[in-house]
Amino acid sequence: MADPTPVIDDLRAESDELDQLVAGLSPARWALPTPAPGWTVAHQIAHLAWTDRSALLAVTDADAFRALVEKALAAPGSFVDEGAEEGAVLPPAELLAAWRGGRGALDRALRDAPAGTRFPWYGPPMSAASMATARLMETWAHGLDIADALGVVRPPTDRLRHVARLGVRTRDFAFGVHGLTPPAEEFRVELTAPSGQVWAYGDERAAQRVTGPALDFCLLVTQRAHRGDLALTATGPDADRWLDIAQAFAGPPGTGRPPKGTGR
Repeated sequence: MADPTPVIDDLRAESDELDQLVAGLSPARWALPTPAPGWTVAHQIAHLAWTDRSALLAVTDADAFRALVEKALAAPGSFVDEGAEEGAVLPPAELLAAWRGGRGALDRALRDAPAGTRFPWYGPPMSAASMATARLMETWAHGLDIADALGVVRPPTDRLRHVARLGVRTRDFAFGVHGLTPPAEEFRVELTAPSGQVWAYGDERAAQRVTGPALDFCLLVTQRAHRGDLALTATGPDADRWLDIAQAFAGPPGTGRPPKGTGR
């Protein structure tokens, strides 16, 4: 069983970096719109806080988490937005404190979880490492939305290796959620990390391949950029189709982002 400590450490670092970006914002800047329709900076942080609380319940109180799942099933199209709305109306200092407290409690719970434990989730059960990976992916992706609203650029780091790996592992899910049969053959994925390393996944002899910058691949699988704006190359028809539908997050197919220059 893989040690979850490295990804939990990276989740903490990713969260702390985003915290530094929002901690000193004026109330007016907390209210700035982000690329997600109807969501302000406050909504983005509120969503992260809400999901951290959900994850904490999954790790510490399975019965309470099952109640959340029942609520989600009763209103599948609105429960995520409702969670963000509830937090977004709080004063910024209160919202920030709630996010800090929730993510700190989740950090401790994941570190204290017995090795091999799997926790319930909205999809398949998750290990501590998988839970931390999913939280890091969301924190990074929603942090991009916030940075976009604030007009700043967050330099990529090699923490993206967790997002990239998740993007590769969710290939079959992406096909399935679109009603498509996943390809039977393995793909080779070769990505250049921010540090210059090459992260490789799959059989090096595979005929179908995806290559390019790791940042671009992570932007694609979190649907934070349009494929046409990214330097990714697909070899093979199924690999090419994958780049049109890839998503590393749970739930129904995302709408993605329009190409640059076409508006939001």
